[in-house]
Parts: sequence; structure tokens; C-alpha cells
Amino acid sequence: MEKTQTIQQMCASFGVTARTLRFYESKELLSPKRQGTRRLFTRRDSARLKLILRGKRFGFSLEEIRQLLDMYDIGDGQATQLQETYRIACARLEHMQNQRDELNDAINELKAQLDWGRQLLQQKRYSIE
Repeated sequence: MEKTQTIQQMCASFGVTARTLRFYESKELLSPKRQGTRRLFTRRDSARLKLILRGKRFGFSLEEIRQLLDMYDIGDGQATQLQETYRIACARLEHMQNQRDELNDAINELKAQLDWGRQLLQQKRYSIE
């Protein structure tokens, strides 16, 4: 018999809320077995949740994650899933690096403005707090 986890066990294992798991289920990202009103999560659900959380951390949309997870069952030994994941991850990395560069530029500009302001205050003998 396949080992399953309850919603509470999944929450504890992954540090998420029951609401999060139900939300992912409603988006068809997870499909736990039902035993009456109880949700029983399989190893497949655990693996999918791990990938969902990693994808969210990297900024993938839920739709991108769903599409990638659905590619698992294509039957080509996961080749399509891996290629598409790689393509999307490369694009995401480029986007994140651009965001970082823009943030670094903004930080440097703000530091320059603060230096200018500090010098102006010191010239006028105002205190800096």
C-alpha cells in the first residue's frame, strides 16, 4: 500500500498552510486521494509540491509550473519537461539578473544623493541623524 500523508503532515513537512495546499489543489497542481473528507497526499504529490515551491521561489508563474508538471506524463522520459524547464529557467535567470542590475543602479544613485545631501548639511552645519 502506498504511503500517504495527511494535510497536516504535508503542512509540517513543507512549511505551508492547509489553505496553500487546498489552493494548489484547486489549481490542479496537486491531486490528493480522498478518503471521505480527508485528503491523502501521495509521494507524487510531495514531489510535485517540492517543485511548485521551488518554482515559486524562482518566480515562475503558477501557470508555468502547472504546464511543466503536466509534461511529466507525456511519455518521453521527461525530455520535453526538462527542456522546457531549462528554457524557462534560463529566461527567468536573465530577468532576475536584469532586476538585480536595475536595483544596484538605483542603490548607487541613492547613495550618491545621500552623499550630496550629507555634504550640503555639513556645509550648513546642520546635524545629521
